[in-house]
Amino acid sequence: MNSTVLLSVIVLYFVLLLWVALRTGKGSNNDSFFIGNRKSNWMLVAFGMIGTSLSGVTFVSVPGAVGKDHFQYLQITIGYLIGYIVVAFILLPLYYRLQLTSIYGYLQHRMGRLSYKSGAWFFIVSRLVGATARLYLVVNILQVSILNSLGVPFIITALVILLMIILYTYEGGVKTIVWTDTLQTTAMLAGLIICSYFILSQLDLNFGESLVAMQNQGLLKVFNTDVNDKAFFVKQILAGAFITITMTGIDQEMMQKSLSVTKLKDSQKNMVTLGFILLVVIGLFLYLGGLLHLFAAENNITAEGDQLFPAVALNYMPPVISIIFIIALISALFPSADGAMTALTASLCIDVLDLKEKKWDAGRKEKFRKRIHLIVAAVFLLMVLLFKEINDPSMIGLILKLAGFTYGPLLGLFAFGIFTKRKVKDALVPYICVLSPILSFLLDKYQSSFLGDFNIGLELLIINGFITFIGLCFISTSEKKISK
Repeated sequence: MNSTVLLSVIVLYFVLLLWVALRTGKGSNNDSFFIGNRKSNWMLVAFGMIGTSLSGVTFVSVPGAVGKDHFQYLQITIGYLIGYIVVAFILLPLYYRLQLTSIYGYLQHRMGRLSYKSGAWFFIVSRLVGATARLYLVVNILQVSILNSLGVPFIITALVILLMIILYTYEGGVKTIVWTDTLQTTAMLAGLIICSYFILSQLDLNFGESLVAMQNQGLLKVFNTDVNDKAFFVKQILAGAFITITMTGIDQEMMQKSLSVTKLKDSQKNMVTLGFILLVVIGLFLYLGGLLHLFAAENNITAEGDQLFPAVALNYMPPVISIIFIIALISALFPSADGAMTALTASLCIDVLDLKEKKWDAGRKEKFRKRIHLIVAAVFLLMVLLFKEINDPSMIGLILKLAGFTYGPLLGLFAFGIFTKRKVKDALVPYICVLSPILSFLLDKYQSSFLGDFNIGLELLIINGFITFIGLCFISTSEKKISK
C-alpha cells in the first residue's frame, strides 16, 4: 500500500475530527472542558467510552496475543463486567451526591487535604504512564508502516500527532470529546468487523468452520484451571474486576465523562451498558486474533504479537482494507490519548494547582488551563520517546503490570474511605501511598522466594491496594466517627 496515500487518509480523517471539534466546542468554558456542563447524552458517553476503554493497544495487542494466550483474555473481561456494576452502584452515587468535578475531592471530604493530593498525584502518574504507553504503540505502528518509508523521524511523527490532539481538545475538552469519541469508536468497530469478514472470506471458511479450525489449533481455550499459574481464571476475573474499579471507577479521565451526564440514573445506565458491550467487543477482537493466526499459518507469516495485525492488514489485504485498518487504528489511538490529556489537565488544575480556589476572573482561569494543557502535551511527548527506548514487545501486558503498581494506592484510599469510618492521620497518608507500591514491587520481584510455585499475576493490583488499606488502618483511629 502506497505510504503517501495512507498518510493522506490520516490527514483527511483528522480534518473531519477538527470539524467536529469546531462544531461542538463553540461557546466552551472551563466547565465545558472539565465536565461538559453536565449535559452529555448517556448513550453517546457509553458508546464513546468503548473507544477510550479499548484503545490502540486492544486493537493490535489482544488479537496478537491469541497465539500465546488463546482466548484467556475473556477471563479478565468477565471481571471487567463485574467491576462496571460495582462502579455504577457504589461509586457513581457517591460522586453525584457530592457534586464532584474531580473525583479526588472525595478524599479531601473524607480524609483530608494531603490524602486528596496523594490520590490526585497517583492518578496523574497512573494515567500518564498508561496513556503514553498506548499512544506510543500506535505511533510506532504508523511510523514503521508508513512514515519510515517517507523518511520522517519518529519524534516528528509523535509531535505532529500530539499537535493534532491539542487542536481538537484545546477549546471544548470533555464537551468535544464525547462527540469525537463517538465518531472514533464507530470507525474502530467498523474496521474490526470489516477486517474480520475479509480474512474469513480469504480463508474460505464460514463462522462455524473458523471456530473448528481455531479449536484444532488450540486457540479457543478460555479458562485456565492451574491454580499456580498467573492466568488462573479466579485470579484473572478478580483482577479484571479491580482493574475496572481502579482504571474506570477511581480514574478521573473515565469518570469525568460519566459525570458529564445530567442524571445519576442515566450515568449508571451508561456504565452497565458499557460493561456488556465490552464483553461482546473484546470477544470479537479475540475472534479476529484467531482468524489472524489461521491466516498467518496458511501464508507462512512470521510476524507475531503486536506486529501481526499490521503486517497482515498492510501487506496481505487490498488497498481499501489497508485504508480501513489505518482509519480504525488511529480511531483507537485518539480516544485514549485525547481523554487522558483532558483529564490530566483537569486534575492538575483542580486538584494540584487549586484553580477553583484562585480569585481570578473566568478569562484568566481559562488561559491558565490552556497553558497547563500544553504542558501536559509536552510531557506526553517525552513519555512516548521514553517508551520508544523501552520498546516492549507486548504493550498490553506492560500497561496492566504498571497499573498494578500505580493504581493500588488509589484502590486502598477509596476502599478505606468508603468501607470504614476511621479517621486517618492525614499527614502520614502520602508515606503509606508511596510505601505500598515499593513493598508490592519487592513482593513481585522476589515472589518465588516467598510463594514457591505460586505466581502473582494481575492480582498484584489487589495486593497493592490491600497493603495501602492496612497501612491506613495503622495510622487511623476510631475515636471520632465521621460521615462518609
